[in-house]
Amino acid sequence: MKNLLRYAKWMALPLALLLPLGAAEPGITRKQADDILNELRQIRQLLEKQQSAATPPQAEPVIKAMVSVEGAPSIGAQGAPITMVEFTDFQCPFCQRFHMSTYPEIKKNFIDTGKVRFVSRDLPLDIHPNAMQAAQAGRCAGEQNQFWPMRDKMGANPEQLDMTHLLAYAQEFKLNMDTFRTCMESGKYKAAIQKDVEVAMAIGANGTPSFVLGKSTKDGVDGELVIGALPYQAFDQKLKELAQ
Repeated sequence: MKNLLRYAKWMALPLALLLPLGAAEPGITRKQADDILNELRQIRQLLEKQQSAATPPQAEPVIKAMVSVEGAPSIGAQGAPITMVEFTDFQCPFCQRFHMSTYPEIKKNFIDTGKVRFVSRDLPLDIHPNAMQAAQAGRCAGEQNQFWPMRDKMGANPEQLDMTHLLAYAQEFKLNMDTFRTCMESGKYKAAIQKDVEVAMAIGANGTPSFVLGKSTKDGVDGELVIGALPYQAFDQKLKELAQ
């Protein structure tokens, strides 16, 4: 290694100084000069590999977060020892990925078994024009005890959240259409949704979906912020660690 470092000092010099173009130094043939250059390149590659191997990968920093769940829709045992809060945007394709591929396994293995209480909060992004009205549709459906069916429907169809489709979903779930339409037109939940957005920004949830996983508290959850539609295995590991 010391010899390699000694060679590396020469590598810091421009090759033009070591071997001027056009002619080799007296006593050094062009082939010998090329061999030296090739050896230097190999030494550099070896040093880079050794440096890379000596530097362990940095673990992602854990971001702690405390979140209230008061007034937010939840599913699972209210007394579950672990709470998982999702901040979602119904028009977000990554939220759809979580909803379709990961959430069903979490529900089967943790929520339905009483281990986890799952809470939904809103984080409609400005880049998604139908996200805010979809968030309102969820809450308006919740007035008639149909939040979770509406959530599942919207989560599976992020490209179909215009008002025509939202009204069709409400009719599918046999909601009182006059009540639902009035709720949507009034914008009565916009302020509450904006409050969710502010909470998300305050804890560093700058993308969707974002989650807070941790021990249940009297008012909500005290845990770790997780951003992104991670695969089920990642959530499975984190939830099992919390259960220990």
